[in-house]
Order: sequence, then C-alpha cells, then structure tokens
Amino acid sequence: MKYLSDQMLIEVYHRAVDLQLDSAFIELLRSELDHREIRIAQVSA
Repeated sequence: MKYLSDQMLIEVYHRAVDLQLDSAFIELLRSELDHREIRIAQVSA
C-alpha cells in the first residue's frame, strides 16, 4: 500500500466498492485510508 499515492488509493477504493470486490479487500483499503487520515464520503455498497 505504501507505493500508492493518496489519489490512487482513493480511486482504487471507489473502484473496489463499485465492482463489489471482496469485503476483506475493501476493509484493507479503508484501514489504509484511516491510517493516512484520508476522509472520503462513504460509498454505498
């Protein structure tokens, strides 16, 4: 995850939710967003 820019991480998160990927993967992305203190609007799954 450390190789992703903040913008790329946000894009990957939104894309993962849109594609309804594995919930564990989405949670991993959310954890990284929290770790970086990036706040984004919740996306309904």
